[in-house]
Amino acid sequence: MKTIRGLMSVLVLAVAGVVVLPAAAADPLAQVRAQVAQVPVLRGEFAQEKQVAGFKNPLRSNGRFLLARDKGVLWTTTAPFPSEIVITQDRILSRQRDGSRRVEVDGKQQPGLRSVNAMMFALMSGDMKALTSTFDVKEEPAAGGWKMTLVPRSRQLAQAFTSVRLSGDRYVREVELREANGDLTRLRFSGMSEAPATLSRDEAARFE
Repeated sequence: MKTIRGLMSVLVLAVAGVVVLPAAAADPLAQVRAQVAQVPVLRGEFAQEKQVAGFKNPLRSNGRFLLARDKGVLWTTTAPFPSEIVITQDRILSRQRDGSRRVEVDGKQQPGLRSVNAMMFALMSGDMKALTSTFDVKEEPAAGGWKMTLVPRSRQLAQAFTSVRLSGDRYVREVELREANGDLTRLRFSGMSEAPATLSRDEAARFE
C-alpha cells in the first residue's frame, strides 16, 4: 500500500493550502451527496493495481479494509505480501506478518495529520463537502451511479498527481490516481458491508 502512504504524505504538505468553498455557493454535487452512504463503520475488500511508467506489467495487491469514523482506517493486505497499515488521527502505523510494527508518521511531528485523516475518510466515504474544499470537482454522466474527476487546487498537490477519478453508487467503488510522474494507480472496492455497525473487541484493539 505504498501509494496510500504516499498520497497521505503528499496531503500533509497540501493541508496548509486547503481552500474552503463559500457557504453560499451552490452545491454542484447535491445529487452525488444524496446517494453516498454516511455510515459509522464500513468493511470491504480492495484490489490495487499500479502501473509504473516505463514498466509493462502492473504491480497488484489485494486485501481488506475497515473504515471506522471515530477510529481510523485499517488496510490489511493479503497478497502478494501480508501486511497491515493503520491510519488514525495521530499516526500511520505499519504492522508486518511477524507482528512487528513501525510508526511511519507520528502526529507529534506532523500536526496536519488530523486533516489528512479527514481527507482519507472523504475519499473512502465520498464526503463531497470535504472533497470540494481541496479539489476542483467535475461530475460526469453515469448510468445508475455517479462519476467525478478531482483536480488538485494546491500547487504542491499538483506536483504529486494530476487527477483523482472516483466512481460509485451508495459507496465509492473505484479510485483512479494519476500521478505527475506518469504512474497510474487503480483501487477497486467490493463486498462492502455496514454491519455490524460497531467494532469487535479485536478490531478496536488493532487501532491501538
